[in-house]
Amino acid sequence: MDKLIELLKTNARLSNSELAVMLAKTEQEVAQDIQKLEDEGIIKGYTAIVDESAYDPNSVFALIELKVTPQSQSGFDEIARQISEYEQVEAVRLMSGTYDIIVEVTGKNIRDISMFVSQRLAAIDAVQETTTHFGLRVYKDNGIIIGSEENDERGMF
Repeated sequence: MDKLIELLKTNARLSNSELAVMLAKTEQEVAQDIQKLEDEGIIKGYTAIVDESAYDPNSVFALIELKVTPQSQSGFDEIARQISEYEQVEAVRLMSGTYDIIVEVTGKNIRDISMFVSQRLAAIDAVQETTTHFGLRVYKDNGIIIGSEENDERGMF
């Protein structure tokens, strides 16, 4: 199963017949393995990795660190679930270190994300503090090299 997962992480568009050849299995075995991984919740979905700067050069992404007061019954889980429901949110992770939760968001522009932080995240009672880091450029995402091959000529003579 490990090899199957690695192949799907690299290219989820591979057909069952292509995977079967790579794994020395039958197409039926591959289909059963994939179904099992989906049923067990190991595979959560399939998605395309998009170079957002090429698709929408005006879009902005940010990582937002949150210092949070854990809830008495659910710890960080309920807060993370609540934050996960916002459409701007791409990922929510519990972290070790100075901040408790890190949130990855995308927006149409910096103001869009700033308003999300101030009106949505900061308004949650359990949120004590936020720190927003705006992304300037993506070089690699989900193991895939992203971005144009343009050279940065700053400092070049």
